[in-house]
Amino acid sequence: MGEGPELRIDRLTRTPTVVIGGRQQRPNRPAGCPFCPGGLEAPEPYLTHWFPNRYPPLPDERAEVLLYAPEHGVAMWQLGRDGVRRVVDLWADRTVALGARADAAYVLLFENRGPEVGATIVHPHGQVYAFADVPPVPLRELTAHTCSLCTPVPSRFSVTRSGPWHAWCPEASAHPYELRIAPDSHVQSLPQLDDAGRDHLAAVLVDALARLDQLFAAPMPYMLFWHQRPSDSGDWPLAHVHCHIAPYFRGAGVARYIAAGEVGSGVYFNTVPPEDAAAKLRSLPGA
Repeated sequence: MGEGPELRIDRLTRTPTVVIGGRQQRPNRPAGCPFCPGGLEAPEPYLTHWFPNRYPPLPDERAEVLLYAPEHGVAMWQLGRDGVRRVVDLWADRTVALGARADAAYVLLFENRGPEVGATIVHPHGQVYAFADVPPVPLRELTAHTCSLCTPVPSRFSVTRSGPWHAWCPEASAHPYELRIAPDSHVQSLPQLDDAGRDHLAAVLVDALARLDQLFAAPMPYMLFWHQRPSDSGDWPLAHVHCHIAPYFRGAGVARYIAAGEVGSGVYFNTVPPEDAAAKLRSLPGA
């Protein structure tokens, strides 16, 4: 078999899987930082930067690495509101660029922070995939009966807010201290945000992510991803741009593992009530 990406659909579960034998050969932790200015992937000075993934999980340069800042070893929230605003602009710009491709139906922006969730380089960065079809998880949200994100969140789940942007612990969180971030208004994608909306988003991201790092007085590994309007020509009235943040720890040094009972059933078990998680996060000073 070839080493390039190949999409396969499981006959029983109908779950799509991209098989990529070639990525098994990629280096785990390279010597030196290729993302610092002057490094392999960023030879020139920059504020933000993007480039095609050298070990792509999708073909035809539909996978990119996004560098949030030139500073090495800092968390996204430590870039401050101005620095995170530049990240928001980068996300929006790459959404437009990749979404304009004829072979892209859905642009997924995401970040894996920390080696516990697979980040091999300690430099503030994320990634973006341009899928040929709308993936199953955002598709379920997009084909619901109503937009749940337009429904007010009970105050006991609320964590922090900036203008129309709100961060809260979902009522049925699958992960302890899980966060969701969305605007009150039914904005469909990041590129549709005006300057004020982008500023408020940057502010709420800085504050929410700083609280996660204060929970256990240590950097919180997490998975962060954006769901927004597909880039195809379809009619998607329920598209409401939002961010999911799934933290890794449920206690100081105690990981939250997804185990067989959850993977096998699709039903998740959370030992930290989301209203308690929200109260704990609210009690921290944020940023």
